[in-house]
Amino acid sequence: MAENEETPEPAEKPKDDTPVEKDVSAEQPAGETPPVQEASVGQPQTVQESPGSKEINKDARMWAMFCHLAGLCGLIPIVPVIGSVIGPLIVWQIKKDEFDFVADQGKEAVNFQISILIYAIVSGLLCFACVGFVLLPAVYIFDLIFLLIAAVKANDGEHYRYPLTFRFIK
Repeated sequence: MAENEETPEPAEKPKDDTPVEKDVSAEQPAGETPPVQEASVGQPQTVQESPGSKEINKDARMWAMFCHLAGLCGLIPIVPVIGSVIGPLIVWQIKKDEFDFVADQGKEAVNFQISILIYAIVSGLLCFACVGFVLLPAVYIFDLIFLLIAAVKANDGEHYRYPLTFRFIK
């Protein structure tokens, strides 16, 4: 009867002479990183995640998105011009200590809105030279498009950097 029982066979070496990797994670003491293994020719290398690439909290992504969308406060008639800077500034100041992602994206949103305010003032002054009539709507369209792109990227957990932005707040 003992002959009829199946015994597990040892793992066979692949026929194409590729080395078999053994699991070294069980042998590693807790807290130590596994040794780096070099890949031979034709094998893909494994990429280890950096400590900064951890998944971003859902609440942090939501508040970072609100930081970007708060730039739309400039459209409210109560605070028409400065509202686009004050909105992101308020959200950023409230949540920057709670979430690192919000601190980063809030600074980016405030810097972008300050830059847009400067571009709008310059475009408004250029209305006297008849160039501002074209530039002013372009600045606001640019603001709206990149504000929405940044909000979507922040909601996805990506660190977004606006183009043509002066970094006043570091």
